[in-house]
Amino acid sequence: MGHVTSSARLNLIGMAKNVFLLTLVLAGTVAASQAHGNSNHLSGQTSPYLKRAVSQPVDWYPWGAGAFQRAKQLNRPILLDVGAVWCPWCILMDRETYTNASAADYINQHFVAVKVDFDSAPELVTQLQLAQAVLNLPAGLPLTSFITPDGKLYFGGGYLPSERKGDKPPFREAAEEALTRYADQGKIEKESIQLEIPK
Repeated sequence: MGHVTSSARLNLIGMAKNVFLLTLVLAGTVAASQAHGNSNHLSGQTSPYLKRAVSQPVDWYPWGAGAFQRAKQLNRPILLDVGAVWCPWCILMDRETYTNASAADYINQHFVAVKVDFDSAPELVTQLQLAQAVLNLPAGLPLTSFITPDGKLYFGGGYLPSERKGDKPPFREAAEEALTRYADQGKIEKESIQLEIPK
């Protein structure tokens, strides 16, 4: 019995060393990520979908007044991504587009990016899906919306691959179309849906 206890003690010591080393490695990874500017505004969010995106190079904001204020300051449209951890197309778009350094740079230069967890904001998601359906835009998951700083949803899509796949335009093409439409404020007044936005 004493031999088993000693062996168990050695195993516990070995496990403790492994946990300590793993903690050091994870701390180093987080520090390196922050040093390279890969930290965004999702730190401290509790929803699983937003927590997954904390280390993405896109400068994500959570849905809130801060994102809309930033968009007004910069005079940029909001790129809004709604997804869920259980949605395979959302995970694919995250991997293909939002973790891609050049796509992230493009997004960060031209948009204020907002990420929403489908499961954490059902009323908001319903509002967004209804607005996109009324505008005859895709309204499933992932939901990609382009919104003016004063809350008008004027363009959107669903899953946007990094490169064209069949009838699905690539993300960059859709984003460029969103920027072109954003420049035409007269058209936005006629072809958009006003959302309830945080003040």
